[in-house]
Amino acid sequence: MKLEDFVKEKIKWLGHASFRIDGSKSTVYIDPWKLKTKKAADLICITHSHFDHLSPEDVALIKKESTTIIGPPDCEANFGEAFKKIAPGQTITVNDVVIEAVPSYNTNKDFHPKGNNWVGFIVTVDGFRIYHSGDTDLIPEMTGLKADVALLPIGGTYTMTVNEAVQAARSINAGITVPMHCGDIVGDLKDRQTFKAASGNTVIVLDPIKGE
Repeated sequence: MKLEDFVKEKIKWLGHASFRIDGSKSTVYIDPWKLKTKKAADLICITHSHFDHLSPEDVALIKKESTTIIGPPDCEANFGEAFKKIAPGQTITVNDVVIEAVPSYNTNKDFHPKGNNWVGFIVTVDGFRIYHSGDTDLIPEMTGLKADVALLPIGGTYTMTVNEAVQAARSINAGITVPMHCGDIVGDLKDRQTFKAASGNTVIVLDPIKGE
């Protein structure tokens, strides 16, 4: 499958920073929140413990007995043995999916301190490396990241602005960039088109799914 087809057909934006990746063997969620879909998860990745990223209620909707949940230690909630801790620089493999944790933090605001060791993820599904940045600013660790797809926040306030995200996309230079973290709490959905127009990278604008 071509990368563009994979993004359009297999990566579902669920709104805000929430995504589902429909792999050939595994269904992967990242930061499930305000879910309108209840497709069962094989793997759930949580970037940090803010309520709009760590939502035990949403996890309960998609968790099955064999589901693995991965996140920083303060995201353990009541997940029990299903939960695996991860920190920046660590890698965990679950079935056919490789999960790499990378730094995610603010540089000019205090919402996401570097010392919290919160994370973004590079999730390899069906041979494609998908980078979900988490709630972050433009940080040096983005340079040289190897990703086929980059999911980047553009809403500002708690994360990068549109212009900062454009710079981040250039630093990462993924095959395809997808804007996120807008249209709920912060940012406007129109910001996606502003980002696409300003970016020198290939951008695919996904619409949040409304239910299945």
